[in-house]
Amino acid sequence: MIAETLAGIALVKSSVEFIKGHIDTAKDIGEIAGAIDGLFRGHDEAQQARNKKSNATGLGAQFGVDTVAKEIIDAKLAAEQLAETARLVDFRFGHGTWASILAERQKRIQEQREIEAAAKKEAIKKHNEMMELVQGLAISFVVLLVLITGAVVAWKALA
Repeated sequence: MIAETLAGIALVKSSVEFIKGHIDTAKDIGEIAGAIDGLFRGHDEAQQARNKKSNATGLGAQFGVDTVAKEIIDAKLAAEQLAETARLVDFRFGHGTWASILAERQKRIQEQREIEAAAKKEAIKKHNEMMELVQGLAISFVVLLVLITGAVVAWKALA
């Protein structure tokens, strides 16, 4: 868990350093888009690591003062880096650019969630249809078996 947090914070820091170094020479937002993606990814990783309940480390390690303090400080550092990047982007490309980036990102995340939910619903529907087919085939097999058994019994009775 701590390694995940460190990886997330490292990605945030390297992304912000890249943005700071290239924001003044960037002709458009696309030139620093990869670093912004890294910033979001690193921030998300740090948040996920902070929120994850790890049984591997044990309860003592998970709730230790050093672990809690590190998680809170890392989250605040990531938030500071995001705020600083927002100011840099808005200053370079105009007020509201960062808000537009956040809104578009949230829209795309929501669209992806909807696509995944629809795919999951479709998979469940196909599974249910398959189970109905299997059930129908099983019932047909039993009926056929009963008919054949009845025919054999009737044939033996006649013979």
